[in-house]
Amino acid sequence: MKKRKLICIVCPRGCEIDVTMSDHGEITGIEGNSCKRGETYARAECTHPVRILTTTVRCEDGRLLPVRSSCGIPKERLFDCMEELRSVTAAAGAMIGDTVVRNILGTGADIVVSGNAGA
Repeated sequence: MKKRKLICIVCPRGCEIDVTMSDHGEITGIEGNSCKRGETYARAECTHPVRILTTTVRCEDGRLLPVRSSCGIPKERLFDCMEELRSVTAAAGAMIGDTVVRNILGTGADIVVSGNAGA
């Protein structure tokens, strides 16, 4: 058995959650959460963690454009997605909310513009 300590990020409480896992990676206990959302977060974080990807892509005019994923991407796929985005060029007139890449690498996440291109 191994224990994993997490701080829940779902709400401002920041509950300290202790997750007990078997040697086979199965969750055998979750303690310390104040609500059901904390348990859901802890279970997901220990079994299939996802992250929002934030980065930049090059515009046609050479400037960098800030982008992010529309939803969480499996943590183990983040570097693959970054590599894919190296070859992406966005339109010079791309606006906040525009989709740059749909369903990147089959993850279900779109890459969307999150800010204005820098000078």
